[in-house]
Amino acid sequence: MPESNDHFTPYPDHVLENVLENVLAFLHSRRDRNAVSLVCRSWYRAEAYTRSDVFIGNCYALSPRRVTDRFTRVRSVTIKGKPRFADFSLLPVNWGAHFTPWVSGMANAYRTLEKIHLKRMSVTDDDLAAVANSFPRFKELVLVCCDGFGTAGIAAVVSRCRGLRVLELIEDEVSDDYVDWISCFPADGPTNLESLMFDCVESPINFESLENLVARSPLLKKLGLNRFVTIGQLHRLMTRAPQLTHLGTGSFSPPEQPEQHEHHENDNNRVSDYVSAFASCKSVVCLSGFREIAPEYLPAIIPVCANLSSLNLSFANINAEQLKPVIRHCHKLRVFWALDSIGDEGLQAVAETCKDLRELRVFPIDATENGEGLVSEMGLLAISIGCRKLQSILYFCQQMTNAAVVAMSKNCPDLVVFRLCIIGRFSPDHVTGEPMDEGFGAIVKNCKKLTRLAVSGLLTDRAFSYIGQYGKLVRTLSVAFAGDSDIGLKYVLEGCTNLQKLEIRDSPFGDSGLWSGLPRFYNMRFVWMSSCRVTREGCLDVARQLPRLVVEVFRRDEEEGGEKSDFVNTLYMYRSLDGPRADAPRFVNIL
Repeated sequence: MPESNDHFTPYPDHVLENVLENVLAFLHSRRDRNAVSLVCRSWYRAEAYTRSDVFIGNCYALSPRRVTDRFTRVRSVTIKGKPRFADFSLLPVNWGAHFTPWVSGMANAYRTLEKIHLKRMSVTDDDLAAVANSFPRFKELVLVCCDGFGTAGIAAVVSRCRGLRVLELIEDEVSDDYVDWISCFPADGPTNLESLMFDCVESPINFESLENLVARSPLLKKLGLNRFVTIGQLHRLMTRAPQLTHLGTGSFSPPEQPEQHEHHENDNNRVSDYVSAFASCKSVVCLSGFREIAPEYLPAIIPVCANLSSLNLSFANINAEQLKPVIRHCHKLRVFWALDSIGDEGLQAVAETCKDLRELRVFPIDATENGEGLVSEMGLLAISIGCRKLQSILYFCQQMTNAAVVAMSKNCPDLVVFRLCIIGRFSPDHVTGEPMDEGFGAIVKNCKKLTRLAVSGLLTDRAFSYIGQYGKLVRTLSVAFAGDSDIGLKYVLEGCTNLQKLEIRDSPFGDSGLWSGLPRFYNMRFVWMSSCRVTREGCLDVARQLPRLVVEVFRRDEEEGGEKSDFVNTLYMYRSLDGPRADAPRFVNIL
């Protein structure tokens, strides 16, 4: 005879799924959710049903249909397209990474979609119009390093998405369609805008409409202006929005023709006004912009420096003497970006003041091999001594020493990201003439948390043996103008067990080194090798042995002509659940 309580639990799997759904609502980490989905079929279903945020690390790794079939309640989508070396003009313009199939697939499946974040994708004006027309609750659009669209597409989004809270255009290529997109925001009453960043838009804007928009946006916290906004106009906007926390300043120079309201003022009076404006914005913690800077105006930011956590001067061509009066007030700074024009002396000033610095990026004014070396090992050494909490560094220079890199590994053991770009090809330690092996070896030995590493300079197989032996947490490795033989690549592919992204350019690695990664490639997101020594036959062999890996070979330009070579110009490999893409242009050969 059955027990009396049998009828209370007729569907135990359904009960478990209901419990899981309630638990999973509090689980936000992508990796944790992925792990949950692999436990069993019921957990897989529950995780898919409760996932609201989807991250696609490679737009060709799977089809839009696969995503929409599995995840049905998505409100936020992040998609990455082209590989990072596209930023260095190493990818043909029309290579792919089109957003069109994704927005078409999501239009019917995700009517409640609120957020789209895209990076290195080709986006058209029609795509943006589809976003505006398909998602009634749409609130957030972030485009980073994207191209293919213009001001007409932006206008479609801002005019139709009445609940828009975030519009961020970051390092995009935006065509000028002669559309007054700023005036297309709904003009009736307050807006919901929290972030508006358009510093990459290379076309004039209607300042009167912008000023009106800012005045009607009481929730606005982030504002990034393009170079067509003068410092005088910036002053007016700051008085309208004293609540700003993130500010991109625009040109930070006076107009060639003085504006009507300030024709009677001299430079000293104007600087005083700007100082007052910054003094009124006490909530600013992140400051950027400074395009076409007039250095004499830089001290105007001093009133906010004491509260700054981030200062981006990567467009400001200033020297150490112009930086020092400002940086000495930035005691809370955690993120600092600058051009190498500040020199070693400027970096020493940063090291003396910014004891809480966590991220440093130093970009070159002149990235050619024969360029003047404005920063060196002295600046790196100063930072390592003064900024011992540093976690991430990107450092472009013309010369370096092992001793300086070793010192950084010992002084900054919490480094998670170390990217040293020595611009001269195969450059040795400029003091001893030795390879840079011991410097990079010290980084992977002493920095136990390292997950991202970029190496350059004269390196032998010894350096790569260090990376393979000690870089167990490294997920992204970039190699430029470095390497000795295939043995070095073998050390990396066999030793770096967590490696996800490998990008190599202008290095002597060939087929033997490539084949050493055959057991690893299915577990990696992508492998990029350009101007190396891999052959077409070597790439074909990988494609034969790993049929679920997409193996693309192509030329850097679209021309089929040019000098014939035994080596492929560019190899790009990535895993895909749905096989080779259908939109490959004629210059891409999928093996």
